[in-house]
Amino acid sequence: MQIIQPHYHAIARTAQDYERMAMSGVVAVCEPAFWAGFDRDYPETFIDYFRQIGEFEPTRAAEYGIRHFFWVAVNPKEAENQELSREVLKKFPDFFKMPNCLGVGETGLHKSTANEATIFEEQVSLAIEYDQLILIHTPHLEDKTHGTRRILEILEGLPVDRNRVWIDHAEEHTIRPILDAGYWSGFTLYPITKCSPKRAVDMLEMYGRERILVNSSADWGPSDPFTLQECVCEYRRRGNSLQDAMEIFYNNPVRFLGQNPKFDLPMLKVEEMREEAAALGEHPAEEPVEQPAEEPADRT
Repeated sequence: MQIIQPHYHAIARTAQDYERMAMSGVVAVCEPAFWAGFDRDYPETFIDYFRQIGEFEPTRAAEYGIRHFFWVAVNPKEAENQELSREVLKKFPDFFKMPNCLGVGETGLHKSTANEATIFEEQVSLAIEYDQLILIHTPHLEDKTHGTRRILEILEGLPVDRNRVWIDHAEEHTIRPILDAGYWSGFTLYPITKCSPKRAVDMLEMYGRERILVNSSADWGPSDPFTLQECVCEYRRRGNSLQDAMEIFYNNPVRFLGQNPKFDLPMLKVEEMREEAAALGEHPAEEPVEQPAEEPADRT
């Protein structure tokens, strides 16, 4: 099964992670801009970082047959410095021209301060002006409900195409307002501060698969890109078909990210892949057939 990793911080991971992902079906990764672990002091440090994830990381991914895309943003943790943020925003259009840049992300809120909200609104407005996709970070545990509500309030006042906005790191108490407002929602399989594969599948069963993206957001914290494959296994273990899994873990990323023509991966159907393999003389694996339970032996 082919998989797309829609939110992955490759700059913080090793080549072995690329290898593991390739061996388990990952064909593309998308790398949003994020915090460096400390607040950067100069616009040039952001520019160098954007170049690293936009120019160097694709070469690492390509060694394992994986496509690499990236986003640019000022992370909300660094948005308190408005002067610095605005100097960085001036450079965004240069990166929008690159063949693998998908848009603005991950922007959003961290502590939901006034400065964060101002820079978030300016980044969204810039994305709208340049017809870019938008990826939004919602705050961590203690401020997630308030932060998500505040993000939705800010977006309400902007002329955004809601189908081109992905609000990530949703959990059980925040997914409903995101989906009800017409945005895409993301589940992040990140231990401690976000979601587990089991909880993600619980939410998929409750809310369905429409406008849902599942990702690992793996970075230099306690995280693992392979949690995405664990989520696929948990989803399949509960009796969902291979095509249903493909819709969530491959076709949904294509549906959202493909709104930017640079993300040119095709939609996939299991049956068509089987027919193609058969035409080439290959023998793809069939769907497992559930066997009826054996009658217990008569002990009388």
